[in-house]
Amino acid sequence: MRLLIINPNTTTAVTDKVVAAAQQVIPGVDIVGCTGRFGAAYISSRASFAVAGHAALDCLAEHGPSADAVLLACFGDPGLDALREVSPVPVIGLVEAACREASEGGRRYAIVTGGERWSPMLREMIRMRGLEEGLVAIHTVAPTGGQIAEDPDGALDLLASSCSHCAHRYGADAVILGGAGLLGLAARIKPRVAAQTNARVLCSVEAGLREAARAVASRVRAETATTVPTPSVGLSPALAGLFGTGRLRG
Repeated sequence: MRLLIINPNTTTAVTDKVVAAAQQVIPGVDIVGCTGRFGAAYISSRASFAVAGHAALDCLAEHGPSADAVLLACFGDPGLDALREVSPVPVIGLVEAACREASEGGRRYAIVTGGERWSPMLREMIRMRGLEEGLVAIHTVAPTGGQIAEDPDGALDLLASSCSHCAHRYGADAVILGGAGLLGLAARIKPRVAAQTNARVLCSVEAGLREAARAVASRVRAETATTVPTPSVGLSPALAGLFGTGRLRG
């Protein structure tokens, strides 16, 4: 069984962290990580998000035919619907997985993430996915996820206080710490938040990996995953092949 992890930014260190976490969460599964060949080092705006969707498709075209499930390792899910259009196996998005887990049992939930431009983007995605029930707040902090990943120790106080703020002010029962670059930080701030509130702190990547583990085990495969065949210019050979035939080719 094989899980493809797509990191649609260009920071290989983020891909490596998610792959290492996947190997712990899903033992016995072949984990393949793919980092975007082009685009932003970290996604923190609509412009970089748009490019990331292309990079994600490029990764899928190259590595998707041999996968049993795909995890899109970006809290924002760039290109998720396009990936699902052409992937014969389940594609897991971090926003979807984390919001579903956080809201289980009717829990009220909030999101804390890096990058001030993410708030309206996340609200649009959550509304489009029908996950807004239970959402009480999206709290962004000024450092981007990339900046937090570069200095995680320096961000712990800010992230812990932001999670506690969501619990106190908005009544959140669970707080999602969103961002692939923030992987590992939820565990570190949980004791601080627990000392002040009853709110759970969830890591978006860990939630995505739990859903990916279920998807890999299900071995679901749809033979009808296609797009409209069309000529293309300037794409990678694998992606040009996908557009030319309308389907992934092994």
